[in-house]
Amino acid sequence: MIKQEIRNIAIIAHVDHGKTTLVDELLKQSGTFRRNEAVAERVMDSNDLERERGITILSKNTAIRYEDTKINIVDTPGHADFGGEVERVMMMADGVLLLVDAVEGCMPQTRFVLKKALGLGKRALVVINKVDRPGARPGEVLDGVLDLFIALGAQEEQLDFPVVYASAREGYASLDPGAREGDMRPLLEAILREIEPPKGDPEGPPQLLISSLEYDDYVGRLGIGRVERGCLRQGAPLRAVSYGQPEHSRNVRVSRLYQFEGLRRVDVEEAGLGDIVCVSGIEDLNIGETLCDPEHPEPLPFIEIDEPTIAMNFMVNDSPFAGREGKFVTSRNIRERLWKEVRTNVSMRVEETGSADTFKVSGRGELHLSILIETMRRQGYELQVSRPKVIYKEIGGQTHEPMELLVVEVPEQYAGAVIKKLGTRRAVLETMSSRGEGAAHLEFRIPSRGLIGYRTEFLTDTNGNGIMNQLFAGYEPYKGEIREREQGSIVAHETGETTAYGLFNAQERGRLFVGPGLEVYAGMVVGECARGEDLDINVCKKKQLTNMRAAGSDDNLRLTPATALSLEQCMEFIRDDELLEVTPSSLRLRKRVLNKESRMKAAGRK
Repeated sequence: MIKQEIRNIAIIAHVDHGKTTLVDELLKQSGTFRRNEAVAERVMDSNDLERERGITILSKNTAIRYEDTKINIVDTPGHADFGGEVERVMMMADGVLLLVDAVEGCMPQTRFVLKKALGLGKRALVVINKVDRPGARPGEVLDGVLDLFIALGAQEEQLDFPVVYASAREGYASLDPGAREGDMRPLLEAILREIEPPKGDPEGPPQLLISSLEYDDYVGRLGIGRVERGCLRQGAPLRAVSYGQPEHSRNVRVSRLYQFEGLRRVDVEEAGLGDIVCVSGIEDLNIGETLCDPEHPEPLPFIEIDEPTIAMNFMVNDSPFAGREGKFVTSRNIRERLWKEVRTNVSMRVEETGSADTFKVSGRGELHLSILIETMRRQGYELQVSRPKVIYKEIGGQTHEPMELLVVEVPEQYAGAVIKKLGTRRAVLETMSSRGEGAAHLEFRIPSRGLIGYRTEFLTDTNGNGIMNQLFAGYEPYKGEIREREQGSIVAHETGETTAYGLFNAQERGRLFVGPGLEVYAGMVVGECARGEDLDINVCKKKQLTNMRAAGSDDNLRLTPATALSLEQCMEFIRDDELLEVTPSSLRLRKRVLNKESRMKAAGRK
């Protein structure tokens, strides 16, 4: 039996193609907000990090009403590092709304998410957004979308996809690519017409698959999923069962049942087939579990989540400045926080190591891990992390490593420098084309480890004019050695406060990361050396005062402004013998062995 008055859709797109802006406009034009209600821009990006970076990190649910139909919308992340979010929330959708930029066309993350959706048999409604942008090429982009569907092995009925042209920022959609005014009704009508309503047995025993988890300070853990069968009632006894693990089943009871209306959760007494609901009262609920009728414990299979490709060690901070700035500093604090993370972040792994103070954390990419580190430091945690390393696999007795599809768009005059630099990192150029207006479009296949530390070099080589996007492309045999960062580190020789005089003498040797008046400790990395070896310099050195003066010799010292590194840049910069100290207010690079003599002895033994 089909339930007619509901549509469940997931919106998928590449980063910055206007996905969250489109959801904003649908919410506004469907009457979700009052006329006088103040609404923030990109209202679905509720997380501080999402607003700062302009990307969606966590999938979110909302619902609008159009005519007599309720449309449940899942806003998904556009970055492949958060693909675990995408893969599991697809279980709640009956169709997908594929958003593509009318200028940029299909990009790597579009390919990644669409492949997951097509593999699950979802029907796609294509929206070509930003048709009003200068340089828009909707016809060429549509051809590119069709080529992408064919390349991903779409079924015949999936290839016959409907197309809507839109400008989410200006608030209109149309079936005509030349339209430049109107509203969002053509898109809403296309959703009702093209996306199938939920199918299933509304009279059978209840069945709810948990696809996502949230936490509320008042009601505790919340499970989000879609009612796959029957009717779910508040307070009714249920049984939580995991697919393939019947021994983990247990009796539970849903204390509160919610549905989504706009941006709010609304209390309801019951929910039927196809409804996306939120349940509370089950403290040990996990993603992938099915809530069933106790008499009919029939778990549903859960989608297989891709394995992590990059790992880092998280450890207790043992620097001379440990415990000064953080609220949570012990191994117990860090362990609890990491295990809490993996309960909701299904594509992340945490493992104990031989040391009680060190934990191995594996994720989808550097951004995936850096978001966790940034979130922890904002929550008051203090820790140290090691250099990111790729995760190798043994396949058929041979070592395989993760590969990336790297898509680069640069002005043509910089293409040679990019190709040369990536060649040293074992990249293979697969496609090269022109995008007009002097822009080159390059596609490489490169080992994941070849991209660690490359983004900063890329921005330097292209004078900040290049755009690069990457996508996990499976495992291939090991490609050989790749040289690490060629420049050494400038290391503080002693503990103290940096002085202009000490920094003036150091800046001739390379690029500095610290300015005057900053506390440093011996073994702390304060800059990048122009040469290939590490250099210990006393950046706290003070000028000896005498009563002798000479004209011109006592002018003010001119310091080059220090380079402030972001968290991602720090993660890319460090070598295997270095660590990154992360506190709520500071990022400090340091040597693993702080004492200079001990470092030299260790290097001599190697």
